[in-house]
Amino acid sequence: MAMAILLSILLGAAIALLFFLSRRNRPSPAPVPAPDRPKKVRPSNPPKKRYASASASADKDAAKKQHHLVVNTLRGHTDSVTTLHFSDDGCNLATACADGAVRVFRVDDVSSKSFKILRINLPAGAHPTAIAFSEGASSVVVAAQALLGSSLYMYADVGAPPAGGSKQQGKLSPPEIKWEHHKIHGKESVLNLAAARATYGTGDRSTILISCSEATDIKVWHGKSGKELGTVDTNQLKNNMADISPNGRFIAAAAFTADVKLWEIVYSKDSSVKEVTRVMQLKGHKSAVTCLCFAPNSEQIITASKDGTIRVWNINVRYQLDEDPKTLRVLAIPLHDSKGSVCQYDHMSVSPDGKVLATTSGSTLQWLCVETGAVLDTAEKAHEGDITGIAWAPRTIPNGGVPAFVLATAGVDKKVKLWLAPKVIST
Repeated sequence: MAMAILLSILLGAAIALLFFLSRRNRPSPAPVPAPDRPKKVRPSNPPKKRYASASASADKDAAKKQHHLVVNTLRGHTDSVTTLHFSDDGCNLATACADGAVRVFRVDDVSSKSFKILRINLPAGAHPTAIAFSEGASSVVVAAQALLGSSLYMYADVGAPPAGGSKQQGKLSPPEIKWEHHKIHGKESVLNLAAARATYGTGDRSTILISCSEATDIKVWHGKSGKELGTVDTNQLKNNMADISPNGRFIAAAAFTADVKLWEIVYSKDSSVKEVTRVMQLKGHKSAVTCLCFAPNSEQIITASKDGTIRVWNINVRYQLDEDPKTLRVLAIPLHDSKGSVCQYDHMSVSPDGKVLATTSGSTLQWLCVETGAVLDTAEKAHEGDITGIAWAPRTIPNGGVPAFVLATAGVDKKVKLWLAPKVIST
């Protein structure tokens, strides 16, 4: 009986094994073909082309949004452009950049597709904070800040090559440092440089420079020799900026107070600077003056204040006889923010013909009529970020061969833009 049960178990196991092996070796069934599906008809405007068309449309829209007075953009800076200055002939534009380099652009025509550039690398550790041309277009003075304080460097032969010159930057000889001064304002940095030809009185047309420190002192320099000619102290809390009249006679300083002080550079018979003496004070604003500039005739000065006004002053007075400067016009600042509050002007400069006042507030650029204060044009978001400096070319520059007054602006967006002056309608 037991033997019969054992044989039954072995026989069942053998049958199960044969069944398993037969299932394992059975070929897989052939795949059943899928039923035919109707072919999709490709749309006449495929998505890819539609996206490309949208991109092109966006580019066109961006081009349309560009302000109508912009004629060109100078690129090549790798960081914020901190300041800029035109040469006397308007053919060269020098810029200082937070990347530690100074660049000189040759501007033969503002509508050109490309510009020759000369790059100047400052000594190690020096970062440019201000710049001004000296002796025409042949040399440039750079104020730089380092750990030990502020310095001045005068580079000669910096004029970028004219059109048709070598395109290879490496083929240009590096400019030579003709003179340099260190710790000119102690450890304080230079806020701005300003330059003018000494044409008043017995001046010999040499370039006179001023350096305005962030403390309270302003120094006067001879552009060619680098000789220090004088020092003035604003005796106020802190300087904001300073300027020199186009004829090299007056120095004016804005120092976060309502009053503006003026000094006169007195020239000797041999054309040397005899002294720098305080002569006038502009009183009238009710709050701090944020910026100022001289008119091209050197007889007027324009100031902007936190009190919401612009004042045009006549400084061609006989101060020796205690004659005070006169306020010619008081104009309301026409720019307001989203809350309706009056904006503060950061920079201002008058066109060479004395008709247009260019002003900035943050990233907004605005042009006013000097005579009436009327708004000639406004460019909101002129730069992608704050505007750091503005400068008019001292004379007209060709724009497609047609002479035009040109304004240059610098910004934290690593760009320098060239703008045409708006038209002024005579009244």
